[in-house]
Amino acid sequence: MKIIKNISLVTFFGLALFFGAAWYFSSTVLHLNITPCNQEHYVFCGDPSEQGIEFQEISYATQDGFTLPAWYMPSKQSLKTVLLVHGRGASRHEGMRYAKPLLDNGFNVLAIDMRHPRQQPEIISTMSYHERKDVYGALDYLQQHTQSESIGIMGFSMGAATSIIAMAQDKRINAGIFNSGFANGTDVLAENAATMYGLPRNPLMPAVMKLVEMRGDVNTDLINPESYIGAIAPRPVYIMHGNADKTVGFHHGQRLFAAANQPKQFWTVEGGEHTRLWQADRVQAENLVVSFFKKEL
Repeated sequence: MKIIKNISLVTFFGLALFFGAAWYFSSTVLHLNITPCNQEHYVFCGDPSEQGIEFQEISYATQDGFTLPAWYMPSKQSLKTVLLVHGRGASRHEGMRYAKPLLDNGFNVLAIDMRHPRQQPEIISTMSYHERKDVYGALDYLQQHTQSESIGIMGFSMGAATSIIAMAQDKRINAGIFNSGFANGTDVLAENAATMYGLPRNPLMPAVMKLVEMRGDVNTDLINPESYIGAIAPRPVYIMHGNADKTVGFHHGQRLFAAANQPKQFWTVEGGEHTRLWQADRVQAENLVVSFFKKEL
């Protein structure tokens, strides 16, 4: 009896430890910390006037009831606009490295803040599932308040994943650049858990994703840009990924490129870290982004 009791206690504490770990990791997925702009990463941490850019502080609405801030930067009577979509935990500052080159080449720029607890403390992160609604809201704003006739999108990390899914589902986007995006949400979370904590994918990750679904009103099977990107064609896509990315491995970019249909392009950034392709090769990064949108919009 004593042996059975000991086995029962070990089993109980093992299960408690397992579910505690699953709950903890689901919380790290859903709940974002409010962190200041990292100048080393995003370079420009002020508003667009820091670069001498004229801008409008605007807000836009999402279909599920959020009102979110953005910067609208008009070029001279341009009918072409590029939408910049930041990554998980970041802000509209993330895309500002590319704003001035785009403006100087005749594109309007809309840099959006997606939903984040900095706006409302109860907001959660869903790795693109609900965030795609923020992209749709930004497109609605452009349609209702500007004369944009051709729209491009450039997303970073989770913003790239969000942009892929939004572009596949919304024909208003004419061309897309996806910087350091993941191919599958479960895969990238499992890889980071293994790298950072030495944890195995099974049985932990299925439990984590089930808790994310329950707590976040999310269908995690749909956090899968790899399954969406093929539907974007015949609109053009450009996938950019650094081969030194330790957050979203380089193979995610390769998977996205393999799943995309023509017309498609891929830029391997030698030594490029996660979403820091501009820092790795500023001239090449700016030239490729501008030339792509010049050709495709």
